[in-house]
Amino acid sequence: MKKFVITSILLAFFATGSTLMAQNNKEEYLGLPGDNLNLYAVMKLFQHSKTLEEFERNLNDPKTNINNLDLNGDNLVDYIKVYDDVDGDVHNIVLQVAVGPKENQDVAVFTVQRFDNGQVQIQLTGDEELYGKNYIVEPIFDNETAGETPNPGYTGNNRTTQSITYIRTTPVEISGWPLVRFIYMPSYTVWHSPWYWGYNPTYWHPWNPFSWHYYYGYHYYWNNDYYAHYRRWDYHRYSRWNDFYYASKRSYSPDVNHRIESGTYKATYSHPDQRKEGEAFFAKAHPEEYRRNTISNSQNNATRRSDTQIRSTESPNGNKAATTRRSTTTVTSRPVSNPNVVKSSETTRKTTTVTNKSVVNHPVERNDAVTRRSSSTVVNKSITNSGTKQNVQNNKNSGQQKSTTVTSANRRADKKNKDAATVKKENPVKDPDNNDSNRRK
Repeated sequence: MKKFVITSILLAFFATGSTLMAQNNKEEYLGLPGDNLNLYAVMKLFQHSKTLEEFERNLNDPKTNINNLDLNGDNLVDYIKVYDDVDGDVHNIVLQVAVGPKENQDVAVFTVQRFDNGQVQIQLTGDEELYGKNYIVEPIFDNETAGETPNPGYTGNNRTTQSITYIRTTPVEISGWPLVRFIYMPSYTVWHSPWYWGYNPTYWHPWNPFSWHYYYGYHYYWNNDYYAHYRRWDYHRYSRWNDFYYASKRSYSPDVNHRIESGTYKATYSHPDQRKEGEAFFAKAHPEEYRRNTISNSQNNATRRSDTQIRSTESPNGNKAATTRRSTTTVTSRPVSNPNVVKSSETTRKTTTVTNKSVVNHPVERNDAVTRRSSSTVVNKSITNSGTKQNVQNNKNSGQQKSTTVTSANRRADKKNKDAATVKKENPVKDPDNNDSNRRK
């Protein structure tokens, strides 16, 4: 009973984890067999191949780790054959798997179209049975779509922290791809893979497929390179896609459809613990690329942390922004740093003409404000400087009081002197002793 309960809990956790993974990774996780053939990797391989034979060989090479499909359910990776259906100047290059003696399933199709001016456009469409409707990958064109944002199919579960520099291309540059030049050579012979069910090349030996988590763990470190060159698109540029290919050329396997509906392919998503193993295998196979990705991720994480710290130290009342705006004002006189000079500047400022109607000089910003006004033209005299103006006014008042006191004392002294002089003139002093002596004489 105890084992049954534990098993039930583990199954519930697994189901919840699978659901959350499907919700959080809507782009990278399709829940379809196409998850095990990364079309971004296929497009990159096509761009760097020289012939279709070389492309087919490298596509099925276990060293490239691109093919991880097992559509017939025999626990062996299927061989993907390549053939070309030509429609005028359009090459429909089909990737196909033989799932039985009489059944084939198309996996994806390249449509390569050349125009009269020699320019070429290319798209890679995943079959709707394996990828869903309109799963199209194409190079990032630098023409009428230059302003559009790429929408990659594998977003990396938000773990791709590198800043991606999108590398745009043109139809002229695509016409220079080695394989594109090859298929438009006059001597080109239309390629049809010679292999079929039960008859594969002698150099190819099938292997057991990896789990999706292992496969994704390996390709995760290529994502930034994939997304820098290619993007998801939502419609076919080839106008005869439905008429020429889809309606008459497409191969479809009822057996694959039955396996999808019965959930046979869901077992590939049951090993999330193997993702780290896939990443480790990438690090071993491509040490330089792994090191470059690791360093870049560390730098981007440090940059984001520093940006967060800077934003958190900004004052919510806007003082920092105000200070920044003041620092951009053009100043023609030298900065004033002496607070004593500020007083004299404040006195002479009344005779200038102002631009700002109201400037409030806080104590910390007084020097900046005075410096700005000393070189500006001002229109309004309503400048508030409570500290300096009060000191000037006090000096004026004290000067007036002193002058008033001195003037009053001078006036009193002058009046006293004038009164004494008047008394001496109008009332001379008479000596009675002198009068009596004169009379005796």
